[in-house]
Amino acid sequence: MSDNAPRLILGCPLWAEPAWRGALYTSDADADQRLYEYSRVFAAVEGNTTFYALPSIDGARRWASLLPADFHFCAKLPREVSHADRLDAEHPELQRFFQCMAPLEQRLGPVWLQLPARFGPLQLEQLSLFLDALPSDYRYAVEVRHLDFFRKDDNERRLNRLLHERGIERVMFDSRGLFDSAARDPATLHAQSRKPRLPVHAVALEQYPTVRFIGGLDNQQSLRWLEPWVGKCAQWLGEGRSPMLFMHTPDNRLAPELARLFHARLQQLLPDLPPMPVWPGEQQQQEAPEQGGLF
Repeated sequence: MSDNAPRLILGCPLWAEPAWRGALYTSDADADQRLYEYSRVFAAVEGNTTFYALPSIDGARRWASLLPADFHFCAKLPREVSHADRLDAEHPELQRFFQCMAPLEQRLGPVWLQLPARFGPLQLEQLSLFLDALPSDYRYAVEVRHLDFFRKDDNERRLNRLLHERGIERVMFDSRGLFDSAARDPATLHAQSRKPRLPVHAVALEQYPTVRFIGGLDNQQSLRWLEPWVGKCAQWLGEGRSPMLFMHTPDNRLAPELARLFHARLQQLLPDLPPMPVWPGEQQQQEAPEQGGLF
């Protein structure tokens, strides 16, 4: 498939979730097998771990050997870079990031720059200089959390124009499903205490409009908040874009199923949408021989 051919790109916040064994994963899948099986169902993953610590070059090389060539490993730039007092393209951790992730080759990206809530319109020139200094071999996306970028005014227009001129996506963060939940379980309360609650603006600047959706523990309730994204994804696909959606739930146990429900809903609107691949764990259960009697 051509890199420019429009397609829906679904993913989750991680791949190494043991709770997905027996459903998404086969029952005995180890860490490497989980990544392999994940990538046969989903086309992208959030590389959140690189925000906190970088893998070894050998580790990234092993990941590359397990992933299809058209997979999207959306790694976050290290927090030492994104959350420092000033964005510095010469930061040693930034150089190390690209060295460590290089074995992924075309599978790396869009690389995410997640900016803290204190990073506002006054820092836009700093952002433009930083983005211009990044290696041109990769695609990028930027997530902002300062409220002044969500007022549909000149500050937001300046941000969007800055990104669009450089071929960079703006990551959309939608936590309405999480905060709509009245659940009081520890996972939901923890997620509500940590996730930002921001206005939601649907912005497609380039080929890969990117949405991070955070739902609650009731996937059917979350679908109500996902419904606008169904129509928006259909629109983007019709425009020749390849929307990327990442599904979160409070402890992420239900994230793959939420992605599957979204896919099914979009398929109702777009009957020609390719089906989601069969989950390896479910296929294993279907193929397991039935326990027969002695006679």
